Amino acid sequence: MEQYSDPPRVVVVGGGAGGLELVIRLAKLRRSHRVAVTLVDQNETHVWKPLLHEVASGSLYPGNEEVDYAALAHWHGFTFCHGTFQGLDREARLVHVAPIRIDDEIVIPARSLPYHVVVLAIGGVTRDFGVPGVKEHAYVLDDVQEAEQFHRQLLNLCLRANYAPPEARPEGLNVVIVGGGATGVELAAELRSSIRILTSYGLENIDPDRFIRITILNLDSRLVPQLPERISNAITEELGKLDVAVRNSEQVVAITNDHVETKSGNRYPADLVVWAAGVKAPDGLKDIGGLETNRLDQLVVSGTLQSTRDPNVFAMGDCAAAPWIGKKSNVPPRAQAASQQAQYLAKTIPRFLAGEDVRPFVYNDLGSFVSLGDENTIGTLMGFISGHSMRIEGFIARTIYRWLYRRHQAHLFGWGAAILSSLGTWLRGATRPRVKLH
Repeated sequence: MEQYSDPPRVVVVGGGAGGLELVIRLAKLRRSHRVAVTLVDQNETHVWKPLLHEVASGSLYPGNEEVDYAALAHWHGFTFCHGTFQGLDREARLVHVAPIRIDDEIVIPARSLPYHVVVLAIGGVTRDFGVPGVKEHAYVLDDVQEAEQFHRQLLNLCLRANYAPPEARPEGLNVVIVGGGATGVELAAELRSSIRILTSYGLENIDPDRFIRITILNLDSRLVPQLPERISNAITEELGKLDVAVRNSEQVVAITNDHVETKSGNRYPADLVVWAAGVKAPDGLKDIGGLETNRLDQLVVSGTLQSTRDPNVFAMGDCAAAPWIGKKSNVPPRAQAASQQAQYLAKTIPRFLAGEDVRPFVYNDLGSFVSLGDENTIGTLMGFISGHSMRIEGFIARTIYRWLYRRHQAHLFGWGAAILSSLGTWLRGATRPRVKLH
């Protein structure tokens, strides 16, 4: 067992839902286990990533949901280090963090943080599969800034069309979403709902149901393939009611400034393209510190979420290739998996530092929900009867979907503050439009 003259240092890299929950849980143990906890993130604020499709559609004001890392650090008793993760020195046990620059001036210098345990929780990014034109002509929803850029461009195109002379007004605005997973499906439904609201604020020359043409191009044979087929079929049916065209078994091979090409030879007109097909770890993680990574640049970890080449390096969430105990696959990249891993590591890391044996992480699939805007929510709850799923939709499903976010807030602030935040969101609705108009 390793001896520590000072409280052992745990550095968590990445302040997403899982990483942030982990540092808060570990900080609560700092007195009983004498652990010093540091969070590293390139951003100053946190927004729950499953909300980004609402930011893109304009139905959510990101400023209302942003949480300052420095404030959370002050409230919970951990240290926040603002900066981009730059590398790992395993021999010296140092996490390297890049400087913060504003207007080409270094405001915060580069830092090297000593650690006894480091947890990589830097999340995932959209995978473009090397398709030509994705980087040049498509939006991805990896962070708040990109989601806001898409919304701004959508709004500009709608305004331009509304105020154009009748003879110059385009017949429609074509939005193509590549990817039939939860992100693509939720964005399509949310766009239809928000456009209907947007046009009521003075855009009298646009028919929200006819002007905006939304198409989902999906490589798989059905939408959201991780859900049971009956749920996928129900989602497809609901999207049809929203006039969202779904084209399954379509492989995109190129994107240009005005259309999307598929392997079948079809060309889909496109004024806006969102790429939501696939997830991988950030490029900077590949072979970092001599650690084992896979073809998706994920850090390969054991059942205890420790890297295969260094037991003092853990990984969790979308950047980790973690075995799913009892299955022949890895733990899927879902928010619920990251939350479960945070709970597991908050108990496991103190035991590891104390030289005790640790048990492997067991993922429990609790089901999934897909929000279809204001119209509906469809999903499944797992494990009720011998592992079978139960279909839930409508008001109950919508309530559970929203409760998942409130539970995340409760992890950050406690249930009292989460309830007050929900009340504040409802009250703000009386003094601002239902969609973002700028």
